Amino acid sequence: MTSVLHSHHPLRIFFVTGLITLLSLGFVGIELGTAALMTALVLVLIEVTFSFDNAIINAKILSSMSRFWQTLFMTVGIIIAVFGMRLVFPIVIVMLTTGLEAGAVIDLALNKPELYSQALHDSHVAIAAFGGMFLLMLCLHFFFDPARKVQWIDIIEKPLQRLGKWWTYALTSFVVLVTITLLPFNSHPGETFTAGLIGIITYMIVHGLAEIFTHQHEKSERGANKAAVIRTGMAGFMSFLYLEVLDASFSLDGVIGAFAITKDVVLIAIGLGIGALWVRSLTLFMVRRRVLGAYRYLEHGAHYTIGILALVMLLSLFFEVPEAIAGLAGIVVVGLSISSSAAANKRERK
Repeated sequence: MTSVLHSHHPLRIFFVTGLITLLSLGFVGIELGTAALMTALVLVLIEVTFSFDNAIINAKILSSMSRFWQTLFMTVGIIIAVFGMRLVFPIVIVMLTTGLEAGAVIDLALNKPELYSQALHDSHVAIAAFGGMFLLMLCLHFFFDPARKVQWIDIIEKPLQRLGKWWTYALTSFVVLVTITLLPFNSHPGETFTAGLIGIITYMIVHGLAEIFTHQHEKSERGANKAAVIRTGMAGFMSFLYLEVLDASFSLDGVIGAFAITKDVVLIAIGLGIGALWVRSLTLFMVRRRVLGAYRYLEHGAHYTIGILALVMLLSLFFEVPEAIAGLAGIVVVGLSISSSAAANKRERK
């Protein structure tokens, strides 16, 4: 039996997150009341459910990073995820779209949440275009990758792999962006194109630099197995930066959607922040317990879910799309990928 003090033990991995969750929810219940506590629980559940695919992708990248960068992701990265994306980022967005100073925006958030929520909602086009194109790049990059050896749904994945070149996913994403921009019922074509193009370029720069530094690091490891090379130095740093941008893209729409549940920015920050902590701990659990190795199609399910989320974000440029669609679809697809992995493992054992 694994000792509870071992770094791979679930209690060790989830202990701090569980403790912070209990303290935070206890504070909400005592200071803000039972109704606020229930709202916070709903926000936590939504964040964890909608970000499960994020945890899978994070685990894939984190497993190739050194323990130092893994620790940094779970410490400094948590601060960025909780306070940066769930609290500071919405304020910055409102500052950019309204021209107000930080103090005035903070006053809106604390004292006039309805106006603050509306100002954040007015930024939806830029946020959806950036996040949608960034996630579309991530999805297509995976399925167009000709070097990927494992396929889950052959009828979809094999043709995409045959078309796969290093530039295919970027060109396809750009064509999608141009098409969306030129649609006659797009009332914000300029904003859509600019934000979407920034999303494409951001993915290419951050992911590209991470790959460049990783390849350089692999060359320096003479005779090392490429799959076993651990990312350190600049390779680790760029992978860390890529993970943070990836987390930001996943959380963009969630922050705005939270205002449909409550206008209390403090409650939103607590609820989504706790959810982000659980997602990070779940990521670490997958890395330490080698979950992706045990469930071969889990990564495929996550990328299909990312494709659905990107589609939902881009469709939301034109009409309201219930966020529950992406969340429920993600649960179904990831669940199917797990069951398919288990069935494949069972067949191999026989």
